[in-house]
Amino acid sequence: MSFADLGLSDELLQAVEAAGYTEPTPIQAQAIPPVLMMKDLIGIAQTGTGKTASFVLPMIDILAHGRRRALMPRSLILEPTRELAAQVSENFEKYGKNHDLKMALLIGGVQMGDQVKALSEGVDVLIATPGRLMDLFERGKILLTGCELLVIDEADRMLDMGFIPDIENICAKLPTNRQTLLFSATMPPPIKKLADRFLSNPKYIEVARPATTNTNIAQHKVAVPARKKREALRHLLHADDVSTAIVFCNRKTAVRELAKSLKRHGFAAGEIHGDMDQPARLAELDRFKAGEINILCASDVAARGLDIKGVSHVFNFDTPWHPDDYVHRIGRTGRGGATGRAFTLVTPEDAEAIESVEKLTGGKIPIYELRLDEPEERFQEASPRQRREGQSGGRETSPRVKRDQSARQQEQSAVKPRKARGTRREDLDIGAAEEGWNGPVPDFLSVSALV
Repeated sequence: MSFADLGLSDELLQAVEAAGYTEPTPIQAQAIPPVLMMKDLIGIAQTGTGKTASFVLPMIDILAHGRRRALMPRSLILEPTRELAAQVSENFEKYGKNHDLKMALLIGGVQMGDQVKALSEGVDVLIATPGRLMDLFERGKILLTGCELLVIDEADRMLDMGFIPDIENICAKLPTNRQTLLFSATMPPPIKKLADRFLSNPKYIEVARPATTNTNIAQHKVAVPARKKREALRHLLHADDVSTAIVFCNRKTAVRELAKSLKRHGFAAGEIHGDMDQPARLAELDRFKAGEINILCASDVAARGLDIKGVSHVFNFDTPWHPDDYVHRIGRTGRGGATGRAFTLVTPEDAEAIESVEKLTGGKIPIYELRLDEPEERFQEASPRQRREGQSGGRETSPRVKRDQSARQQEQSAVKPRKARGTRREDLDIGAAEEGWNGPVPDFLSVSALV
C-alpha cells in the first residue's frame, strides 16, 4: 500500500514524497481514511509508529477548504508538553508546504505577544498545551466556538500530568458537532471514560496491544548496586558502541547531577528537564539533533513522542516509577523501522518497579551481565593532548595528578579479594548483604553483578 491509496490530495502526496516517505505505517494506513471521512477515532499504537502523521496528513486536506476568522481557530491539537507541540508544528510545516494554511503554537515558557498576534490574524491549526490555552481563553484572547476538529494527542500522558480536568473543560467549550480524534499508546480507564463522554461512535484502531514495546528494540536489565550506577552507565557507554543516547532519570536534580558527572568524565553530554525554560530546552534539543552532543540526560519531559532520528540507545538510569513510562522512554530508539537498544539499571530497591514493567509489557526483560571489577580506564580513549604527549616522551606528572593517582592506588589496595560464591539463592542473599543491599534480592540478580 502507498500513500496514494489512502485518498490524500496530489499536493499532499508531493510533500510526503519530498519528505522521503513512500509507504504508510499500519496506524497511518488504518487511521487516515476514516479521518478523511470525518469520523471520530481512537488510535492505540505504541510509540514510534507514526501516530503524528496519521492525523496531521488528513487534517491538512480537510482544512484545505475553508476560511480563517480572527481569534477562532478552525482546528485544535492538544499536546501534553511543549516539545511535543513544537514537533507537531514542524510536521505541519513539512507536510503543508503546498497548502495555504496558517498555524499557531501556544505553549508556556515564551512571551504571549506573538501568540496573541497570530490568533488575531486567524489560524487554521492551533497546537497548544492545555495550560497556555486556558490562560489565553480566560483572558478573552481566543474563542473555541469555531473549532471543527479536535485532536487529543498522547492522552495517557495527559492523564499522568493531571490535565484530564483541563481537557474536559476545553471539550465542554467546543462545538458539539465537531470531529474528535484521540491518540494514545495505552488506554487506562480514565481515558476510556473521557472517550465515552466526548467522542461520538468512534472508530477504534489498535495496531499493537496497549503498552507493548517495539520489537526492533533489544531490551536489557542490569543489576547494579545504587552506589555503582554512574560507573555502570559509563562502562555501557564505552563498551556498547553508543552513537547517540538518551539517559532518563526520575528526578530533575538527578538529571543535572548526572549530566555534570558525564561531562567530567569526558562525554559530550547535555540535559533537558522541566526546570529549564523553553528556549533553553529547545536549544539543547537542537544541539543533540545537530550532533554537538551525543548523550542527552533527560527527565520524562522527553519520554513522550519526541522523534529524533538516529538514537541508537536509551538508558534508564532510574527504573521508572510508572511502568507506562518505560514503554515511552525506550520508544525514543528503534523508530521508523530502525533497530535500537535499551538498558535499565536495576537496584534492589527497584525490584517491585521492574516487576510492574515486565507485567505491563508481558514478558521478562533479558539480563545483561556487567562486571565492574575491571578498571574503567581500560575503556577510555586518550585525549589528543595525551596522545601528543605520549608520542613526544610525555611530561612530568603534576603534583595534583600524583595525589589523585596515589589516592586511587590506596583505594584499590584497600579492596580485599572476595571468595567466589556459587549461584544458589542463599549465596546471592549473603553476597548482597555483604554489599550493603537492603530488602529482598530479585531472582535475576547475579553474583557477577555484585562484584
